[in-house]
Parts: sequence; structure tokens; C-alpha cells
Amino acid sequence: MVDPKIIDDLARRVSAAVPEGVRALQADLEQNFRAALQAGLGRLDLVTREEFDVQRGVLKRTRQKLEALEARLEALEQQDQSGVASAD
Repeated sequence: MVDPKIIDDLARRVSAAVPEGVRALQADLEQNFRAALQAGLGRLDLVTREEFDVQRGVLKRTRQKLEALEARLEALEQQDQSGVASAD
């Protein structure tokens, strides 16, 4: 989930950008912005950095295994083709 500190910071920045005449409502606006940001970000399908890094590692190992299997298959195909050529 998204860090609440980030949401608080965004809410403060947005409320600070409000015109002077509306500043009297700043605390209320900040709370409303915070709620809107939490609701909007809550609907997103986000993962934590830790989950992302774990999945990146899994993908890297999978790619390495795939490359090794592809190289092995190519070697076997070449070996098979050279065996067929000598049988002729």
C-alpha cells in the first residue's frame, strides 16, 4: 500500500496551492484531499517495493533458466542434425 506520509504530503501541497480566499478552509480541504487521494490510490493495483523486487528476482532467474534451456535445445538440435547428415 502507499505510504500514508506521502499522501499527507500530497494533501498539504494541494491545499497550499489553493487561493488565499479559501485558505480559511485549509484544514478541511487538506482532510478532504487526503481522503480523495487515499480512495483514488486505494483503487489502484499497486505493490510494495519489496514485492516488486522479489518478483523482479524471480523473473531474472526464470529468464536465466530459459536462456540455458534454449542453448541446450539448440545444441541438441545441432547434434541431431549432424547425426542425420553423417547417416546419409
